[in-house]
Amino acid sequence: MATVADIAEILEFRFDPALAEGWDVNGLSVGDPRATVERVLFAVDPTLAVVEEAIDAGAQLIVTHHPLMLRGVTSVAATTAKGAVVHRAISAGIALYNAHTNADAAAGGVCDALAAALGIESTVPLVPAEDDGSVGSGRLGVLAGPLPLRDFAERVAEALPQTHHGVRVAGDLDAVITTVAVVGGAGDSFLALVQSAGADAYVTADLRHHPALDARELAEIGDGRPHLVDVSHYASEWLWLKETAEHVADAAGIDAIVSTLSTDPWTARFGA
Repeated sequence: MATVADIAEILEFRFDPALAEGWDVNGLSVGDPRATVERVLFAVDPTLAVVEEAIDAGAQLIVTHHPLMLRGVTSVAATTAKGAVVHRAISAGIALYNAHTNADAAAGGVCDALAAALGIESTVPLVPAEDDGSVGSGRLGVLAGPLPLRDFAERVAEALPQTHHGVRVAGDLDAVITTVAVVGGAGDSFLALVQSAGADAYVTADLRHHPALDARELAEIGDGRPHLVDVSHYASEWLWLKETAEHVADAAGIDAIVSTLSTDPWTARFGA
């Protein structure tokens, strides 16, 4: 029978921890590596609702993309957001593991899953890793055929799980899109790289006002690129779960399921 440590080994072989950013946190945050596992629940975020979902599903391990404690905490009291998750998971005998920026950068990871779902082909890393140019941050590739930005944005909306954030676009809706860059999760720190790469469109999440405005101002005095497609952080990373769950199930001979809960924090939108 598989253990928590066995599942961690499978994940770390596929998503090498050495690919993680220096500021990141990955691995086992709650639970005993020796504990046996019959079912794993995969989710984007380690929320209390996800723990309850795991309990209802009979899972002994939760694998998330985001870490529970990315930034330092001084308490895991049950009255804190992080502590409530820790206490509930321990009381139910559930371990919690995550693969974050290593899963972003690796082949078959978050960025590859996003690019594939959007029909982006011949992809290469936007920022290749120093030791291996086949992996790294983001992806840059081409569509099988050119599309107006309007139609490409519709494709993005259809490919991603629906959220109240929706899909926001900055640029000329009639512009022809062929080359596309993607970064799962927050990606405005890559805007200059996307522009220098010559991408027609950039799909990412959490684009802030000033970086997005500056990027579009620069685009307008240049050739109009890149056009910006801003999506939900949760939605941009959700696509990775299914293939990873299937891989772990096959490799470990256990049951692996994907969370049906949306952990996007927004619950309504008005005036759009």
